[in-house]
Amino acid sequence: MTGLLNRLRDRLSSLLPEPEPEKLTVDSVGQPESGVSAETIQAVMEWLFASLINAGYYRRSHLYWLHTKVEPAQNRALQHCYRRKEPVLGYRCGDRMPAPPSGYYWRLMPEHTSMRIYQLEVKDDA
Repeated sequence: MTGLLNRLRDRLSSLLPEPEPEKLTVDSVGQPESGVSAETIQAVMEWLFASLINAGYYRRSHLYWLHTKVEPAQNRALQHCYRRKEPVLGYRCGDRMPAPPSGYYWRLMPEHTSMRIYQLEVKDDA
């Protein structure tokens, strides 16, 4: 009986699609308009990849190059990424970090020497 079940399992599993391997990707939003130098962009991206790998995270994440104001559509995109449990980071391009979406806040990532990288977090109203 066990042999029959094993053969059946093997045949059925061959019909299923192969699982995609986990691949670390960073979606960069607003980079061309950011005005940030290529050297700074490269350094930030290298730091972000190294940080995610060090944390054992090998899926999709998002880096927003943020100016003074975030449009409503971009706020919805930030919230959507966060709800999918994908890290959402912002690089502050101006003097101040723009307001986060309602119900969220930007947490400074002091690990980066620039003091310009923030992670989107949900507010805990407890």
